[in-house]
Amino acid sequence: MDKEKEQKYYQLLERMTDQANQTADFNREKFVATLVEFCELFHLAKGVTEFYVNPRMEAEGKGEILIDYDNGRAEVVILKKRIVTPASAIIIGTLYAAKEETPFPEDELEKIDIALRLLLGFIARNRLQRSFYKLAFFDADGFPNLRSFMKYAEPLCEKGNLYGYTAVCFNLKHFSLINQDIGRTNADHILLNYFNLLKDTIGDRGTVCRMGGDNFVMIFKNEATSELLDILAGTPVSYTTDNDPDKRVMISARAGVCEFPENYTIHNPGQIMETVYPAVQMAKQTDVSPVFFNQDLYTRRDKTMHVRRRFQEGLDKNEFQAYYQPKVNIKTGEVAGAEALCRWYHKDTLIMPMDFIPVLEMNMDICRLDFRILDIVCRDIRRWLDEGRPVVRISVNLSRKNLVDADLLSHILETVDRYNVPHELIEIELTETTTDVSFRGLSRIVNGLQQNGISTSVDDFGNGYSSLNLIRSIPWNVLKIDRSLLPIGNDQEAELTNRMYKHVVAMARDIGIACITEGVETREQVEILRENHCHIAQGFYFDRALPVEVFEDRLVHNPYPDMLK
Repeated sequence: MDKEKEQKYYQLLERMTDQANQTADFNREKFVATLVEFCELFHLAKGVTEFYVNPRMEAEGKGEILIDYDNGRAEVVILKKRIVTPASAIIIGTLYAAKEETPFPEDELEKIDIALRLLLGFIARNRLQRSFYKLAFFDADGFPNLRSFMKYAEPLCEKGNLYGYTAVCFNLKHFSLINQDIGRTNADHILLNYFNLLKDTIGDRGTVCRMGGDNFVMIFKNEATSELLDILAGTPVSYTTDNDPDKRVMISARAGVCEFPENYTIHNPGQIMETVYPAVQMAKQTDVSPVFFNQDLYTRRDKTMHVRRRFQEGLDKNEFQAYYQPKVNIKTGEVAGAEALCRWYHKDTLIMPMDFIPVLEMNMDICRLDFRILDIVCRDIRRWLDEGRPVVRISVNLSRKNLVDADLLSHILETVDRYNVPHELIEIELTETTTDVSFRGLSRIVNGLQQNGISTSVDDFGNGYSSLNLIRSIPWNVLKIDRSLLPIGNDQEAELTNRMYKHVVAMARDIGIACITEGVETREQVEILRENHCHIAQGFYFDRALPVEVFEDRLVHNPYPDMLK
């Protein structure tokens, strides 16, 4: 290689290195221009680079292929390099020459090889940075995630408040049913098309991100509020990739909305979520949407944060207690069992369940509380047995959130067996579910408990969208009928409720499931149970949930036979 060509080579190599290291202000056009000069210097005909995330993508030909130089005369491969990074990404570089070109001298091939290695190293770093960015700020389906939302909102929070902006947290109504009706693939198209509709409506005025499943959060300038709330109220969305207008379903959302006032201080993006989340929870609970953040929700938010801060302390200091509400056989007046209900005494002050249970159900804390109550119940039963006291079966509620625990069955058995409690003295109460995944988990747990001699009951049957599959496909021991099926009054609705109650009890008896009716508050309701052959009642007519020492006294000095005379 002559000196002039060698000098030009080193100049290009130095320029290429400098340009490749300008990660913040990288100018692709200038970098490509340098590559073109390099190819022309060595009379190369074509340069191709390929990037694949992993070997499988390489085998399927699914990668990024760039041709930054091609003079149309490429016929012969003169050099090809393949690099596999520690993260298993694959980068390939191939250089071509025209057929009539004289063979390259060895020293020139070495210099071309150095430049190609430099190029592939830059591509590896650049593409992997992009891949890591995508993994960090986008979910598996390509939606910007909660971390992306935090990144967008961080600069907005630096000024201390978000006056002029609105935040919305929302989830799609009945999306699991849409999944069932039109299939997962079509539902995925709906999710993407709906997201794109919101994103296009926001434009450069804000951002929308997915928190998981059909739950989203967005923040935008107030001028976009009306348009976006109209979409959330209900809009037809296509379930095809080409947005076919003949293949659409109506999509609406439960939304919590906060239009930030001028004097409302925000220091970090987490506070945005803390502000708007109580509103969307209220929308879910009441099925009224949108719910706007106001002073009441501000107070609710503070209570929520207070409960979360105090919860671990409550566990550590044994502030949670099990109270027992008797289940009474209305034929004999005997105590047929009891349900364990949680009470929280913090510094001798009773915190009502309605003030902490919904908060704990927002995350997995409710599961920790469920198992604390199960532990207390097993400890009490063990003590009753050891002291020779009367013992009845005690039922313990488990939140549906426990179903995500793959080892739930073993955890229940481990707790019961730790106190050497006979399995027949424990009953696990679980509520109905509407999703396929939860249904399968429910079935697995119920079957596993029954195989181990632990009774199971479906709680609050009739309160919500109960499915006959729930009692047809899962072998429950007990059906707990919700108070909403107990007739009140003498009007037409009460008559219809009475008929429904009668048939639910008859159906359960016919398929061999024991019945208990909750919420029995009057002697008239006791008579309704008698008339329909439901012999176990639970409710205020007999007793509220009782402290353990009072319940123990009830087992010895039973007052219920006199209440049934």
